[in-house]
Amino acid sequence: MSHAPYSGPPGAEVVEIRTTFPQRAAAAACAERLVREGLAACVQVDGPVTSVYRWQGGLETAEEFRCTCKTTAERAAACVAGIVAGHPYEVPEVIMTTVSAAPPYAVWVRSAVEPAAATARGPT
Repeated sequence: MSHAPYSGPPGAEVVEIRTTFPQRAAAAACAERLVREGLAACVQVDGPVTSVYRWQGGLETAEEFRCTCKTTAERAAACVAGIVAGHPYEVPEVIMTTVSAAPPYAVWVRSAVEPAAATARGPT
């Protein structure tokens, strides 16, 4: 990827979708699948993080691995469906936020998740 100088104002929209998995391998597999299928331009996996939450009336603590997916508003629903389809949790965390991004980055995200781009890459 070449580095073009950025001179414009931020403002182009990108959707970030966050989720967590109980194992790093599961998070990495989801990340790879979403990018391969053109549902996300990039997925960052980080952790472990410690989550404290209520579940079925009790207080739980778990070590989890967080995925932060970058996609477009048009592909967000398909990205969420891709996350949920292979998720081991009964109620997976899925948090979507529309963020303002530098226009060159937003253009790259859009180009990476357009259906034509995903088709051109083909299965790998």
